[in-house]
Amino acid sequence: MANIIQKITPCLWFDDKAEEAARFYTSIFPDSSIGEISRYDESSSQVSGQPAGSVLTVEFSLSGQDFTALNGGPVFKFSEAVSFQVSCDTQEEVDMYWSKLSAVSEAEQCGWCKDKYGLSWQIVPTILPKLLADPDKEKSGRVMMAMLQMKKIDVAGLQKAYDGK
Repeated sequence: MANIIQKITPCLWFDDKAEEAARFYTSIFPDSSIGEISRYDESSSQVSGQPAGSVLTVEFSLSGQDFTALNGGPVFKFSEAVSFQVSCDTQEEVDMYWSKLSAVSEAEQCGWCKDKYGLSWQIVPTILPKLLADPDKEKSGRVMMAMLQMKKIDVAGLQKAYDGK
């Protein structure tokens, strides 16, 4: 974990898989680590319904970004209203993150995927926003139409659309 306290830290609510998820995510991203793990004590166990001694929170870092994972029970689930965007420089990087994170094929669209915990990710090649921002509206429009047809983003396909081929 970073020595400097991050002003804003996303907290991810899990039923009871916070530590498992944190370990899964840290195995995927470079420069990642597990930090402090806190556990429910007798009094917090009674209030939460979670077993005493079980994991309450896990601090972890993914590529230098700090997170907290919380085992809060089955009350809340992830939705597409919040996702994490992963910027990728190459198609190989897109492919690698996609293969490790995408676990719900029916949730795949336009570079979005959902992992085995229900968390949504956007696997985005760094070239995509550049192509979409091109002042030539015909080129950027072709890129948008190509992207809308994709599940996992295909960099060569974007470039082909941009070039009008």
